[in-house]
Amino acid sequence: MYSYTRAESRQRGKLFRQGFRQAFADNVDPTIRQRIDRIDKAAAERGERELNALYDTRDNDRQSVAQAKAAVRTASREDKAAARQALRDAEQQLKRSERAVNKAENS
Repeated sequence: MYSYTRAESRQRGKLFRQGFRQAFADNVDPTIRQRIDRIDKAAAERGERELNALYDTRDNDRQSVAQAKAAVRTASREDKAAARQALRDAEQQLKRSERAVNKAENS
């Protein structure tokens, strides 16, 4: 997964256009490709860190759902409604984090 900053996107686009124009003249400067590769490498590292953070969040949310289910099972009659609401909230948060992980993996 790549995660480009706005400045990196602009710079990469500018370099691509320069290389494209130079390719028509059959005189491509190798430093352009090197600079694009450096930008891509930085974006790939940033994307990997962000994806790992999303995985950690998803794992924490799964643990929260498991704890909420245990709380529902062990709750007294008076506390069962609040425990069920906490379970629903935890499940919704898990769905959001799983959706974010899937989106990041597919982009």
